[in-house]
Formats: sequence, C-alpha cells, structure tokens
Amino acid sequence: MVLLGDLRHGRTVHSLAKLLARSGAEVDLRYYSPDQLPMPQSVVEYVARYPNATQTLVASLEEAVAGADVLYVTRVQRERFATEAEAAAAEGQYVVNKSLMERALTKQSMIIMHPLPRMDEISTDLDDDPRAAYFRQMENGMFVRMAILSLVLAGRE
Repeated sequence: MVLLGDLRHGRTVHSLAKLLARSGAEVDLRYYSPDQLPMPQSVVEYVARYPNATQTLVASLEEAVAGADVLYVTRVQRERFATEAEAAAAEGQYVVNKSLMERALTKQSMIIMHPLPRMDEISTDLDDDPRAAYFRQMENGMFVRMAILSLVLAGRE
C-alpha cells in the first residue's frame, strides 16, 4: 500500500498505517510525500513495533505507484501551515493523473483512494478510471457514519 501526499498532517494516513500494522496481515507500506511533509517519526516507530509491517520511503512518485495494490492519496492541508508561502511550496509536488498511471506501469487491479476533498493531487482525468475508488469510498463512509449514528441514537428514547 502506498501512502502518498501530506503524511505529516494527514490523520487518515496516521490511523490507517497504525491499523494496518495492528491487523496482523502482512503489509508493505510505501511512503511518498513532499520533503517537508514526511510521515511523523512517532507513526513510523509505532508501525515498526509490528513484525508483519514493513515500511519504505520511496524517492519518486513513479517508484511509489509502480506495482502497488492500493494508492491512498491525501491533499496538502493548507490550513495547517504557518504561512501561505509554506503551503504554496508544498502544493503541486505530486499529481496522480492518467499519464503517471501509464508511465509507472501500474496494476489494472490497483485501487486509488482519497479521503476527499481533493485539490490538485488527483487529476479529474482519473475520475472515470475503474481504479478510482474515492467516490465509492466517500459514499460508503457516509453509510458507515449513518449506521453509527443510528446505533448511538437508538439507545436514547
């Protein structure tokens, strides 16, 4: 699984890496981010405690996606930067698009996920690609939240 994007601020990638490590399943995590947004050391150390999980920091976007089964992309979280200049410097350093997917010889069975909203990190030219799972992911997330709220509220009469 590739975790790509703003790994420093992305709570979804932090919890996903920890959950996968704890699952007991064999998991190979590949991390790719702008230099100023790496996975926090605390998450790397947490995952390292589990022998079933391996972690690799990859040097290029093409290397990150090549042969991956799952690509989990996150946006640069502008609101978490001290200045607009810092945020602007991080943006645009990675874009997943049709051209990348062809050049990197990605698997046709790969799924591309994103917690949404997206900015410019996933091109709209991938929206109709069968590997794009982010809209299904969003819809299923809504159903899960509805079910949880129903369970919570069912006890209140």
